[in-house]
Amino acid sequence: MSKRQISMVLDLNKCIGCNTCSIACKTLWTRDEGMEYMWWNTVNTLPGKGTPKNWEEMGGGFRDGKAKPGHIPSRDEFGEAWAFNYTEVFEGGKKGKGSHLQPAGKPEWGPNWDEDQGGGSYPNGYSFYMPRICNHCSNAACLEACPRNAIEKRSEDGIVTINEDRCRGYRFCMSACPYKKIYFNEQTKTAQKCIFCFPRIDQGVAPACARQCPGRLRFVGYRDDEEAPIWKLVEKWKVAIPLHPEYGTEPNVFYVPPLNPAAFDENGNIDESKPRIPDEYLISVFGPQVLDSLKILKAEMAKRKAGEPSELMDILIAYKWEDNFGGFDRDPQTIDWHMAGNEAHPIADDSNGRFAGSDEVSPVKIIDPRANA
Repeated sequence: MSKRQISMVLDLNKCIGCNTCSIACKTLWTRDEGMEYMWWNTVNTLPGKGTPKNWEEMGGGFRDGKAKPGHIPSRDEFGEAWAFNYTEVFEGGKKGKGSHLQPAGKPEWGPNWDEDQGGGSYPNGYSFYMPRICNHCSNAACLEACPRNAIEKRSEDGIVTINEDRCRGYRFCMSACPYKKIYFNEQTKTAQKCIFCFPRIDQGVAPACARQCPGRLRFVGYRDDEEAPIWKLVEKWKVAIPLHPEYGTEPNVFYVPPLNPAAFDENGNIDESKPRIPDEYLISVFGPQVLDSLKILKAEMAKRKAGEPSELMDILIAYKWEDNFGGFDRDPQTIDWHMAGNEAHPIADDSNGRFAGSDEVSPVKIIDPRANA
């Protein structure tokens, strides 16, 4: 049982699908051999098949307290890292004329294969972007499934990690995870996944995906910190909800659901009684609580439009990026990462466990953070 639980909230109304988060994560964590096809952070269009392909139909997790069998995604279902004709285009003497950049062969799937297709039909087509990382669940199915006890939940912050020294590549975790956010490295023969940038967390720095987001849609902090956005969005205002709560893993990544315009009727007039994104679809993704979350959002937006104050709107607007991170706002460029990796890290110095630039240090075992992202 973790002493505390760190969490993330993502406001889907602010995601523009730019994948800056994905590139930040990729650059930082998945550059080694065997990791070419791995995207620990993904951003897909919904409705859509996502990555791995049709992951929502692959099983895993728990139903009525019992483990549900799941499918192990293949590399093809994740989508291979494509090889491109860079040499031909940039060094072949054509200088971009007569040849264009394209993947080698004929790939049939990739992480963003169906980007921006969405659902519905004209004039009532609809879509929204869905960023995903490991949910660092409180009732993690991957942890329960591992016969080697290689998957651990850190006691200090609830981050779920894989001990690769213990992992033997059985991949029960990949089958058990209903969100299919675990990959298999065929070079090391171990499972690998998002680690919530815990080397950065240990230093008081927000994860790279959150820190680099140009839309300020990600919030980071402890679930029990009543002064920070996570607690307010999840517990107080109840507008941040989990993805597929029916999976039974108690995820710790939450989403502010997407608002959407009213639909057009058969005459081309706006019908305020019908939302563009069907309620049934949103319920299938977020559960029935999504409708209450949307009502709260709309009510607070109406208050602000009428000139009344709204704490919720102030939080979601994110006037200052530092306020998104519950104290994990330290500048990574101020850290000697080699020293941090081998010897020391700052101690949280207030009652909420936030970092405030203390000069005190204590030992920590940490992997190479590779971080200035």
